[in-house]
Amino acid sequence: MLDVGDGHRLWFEQKGQGVDALVLHGGPGSVCRPQHYDLFDLNRYRVTLLDQRGCGRSTPSASETLAALASNTTTHLISDIEALRIHLGVDAWVLFGGSWGTTLALAYAQAHPTRVRAMVLAGVATTAARDLQWLYGDIGAMFPEAYDAFCEHVPGVGDSPLKTPMRIRAYADLLRDPDHAQAAADAWCQWETAIFGGDIGDPASRYADPAFRLGFARIVTHYFAHGAWLSDDELRENVAILAHIQCKMIHSRFDPSCPLRGPWALSREWPASELRVLGGATHSALDTEMTVAIRAATDALGV
Repeated sequence: MLDVGDGHRLWFEQKGQGVDALVLHGGPGSVCRPQHYDLFDLNRYRVTLLDQRGCGRSTPSASETLAALASNTTTHLISDIEALRIHLGVDAWVLFGGSWGTTLALAYAQAHPTRVRAMVLAGVATTAARDLQWLYGDIGAMFPEAYDAFCEHVPGVGDSPLKTPMRIRAYADLLRDPDHAQAAADAWCQWETAIFGGDIGDPASRYADPAFRLGFARIVTHYFAHGAWLSDDELRENVAILAHIQCKMIHSRFDPSCPLRGPWALSREWPASELRVLGGATHSALDTEMTVAIRAATDALGV
């Protein structure tokens, strides 16, 4: 556990030997899992897993207290990564990010470009306003049954996709209300999994645990209600900072949560990047097809 101040203590773990690599999990508000080690050759990489503020094994937990949302912003997470780097004596590391973790990896690399040797990004998300609009509004046209249920939980907002920012804020407010928080978390997570054909009632789903649902939904709405404390499209606009950093991006053409336009635009403006487009609709780094592609990317890095 690493004490980073503000009442937060972060869980981290390491395996392997060689080039230092850091895994930045998705969400925000998800968790690192042992399968993340499978994304690397542990005879070549020393891999660090980190549970970000408020989630997983880090404390305090958003599933238990709203105190976990205090001093919890993208800027704080960037500072946490730097604190961990210094604590471990790492000069510069390879960053792996999946989903939200790609936003965090890009934000960290733009803040500390000399501390990043290379990057691998999968299920690329920049948390731009248009992408939040897609995930919590526009894509509802493809999943009308699930979208209606998602909207009906905050009836005062209505079901227009144009109300997406208001809907996210309404959920964030409910998730702070002890009388309504769990029901709101259940509704939010049902939407998150429905677009992949899943259900929170499935025992095999990561959303099966009510405590995980509550913590995850609290953190993700806390971040997205504030646009992740980034100016809109900031990460793409500042990508020139990363021009010298080797990056391999992997994205599914039909990923329902993150349109391909995001990584496509980055790849066109980032000379040292490569974009591999998979077929299908996989998103998670731990889905088999994505895991195989990520492992091939980390094996191929010239570091």
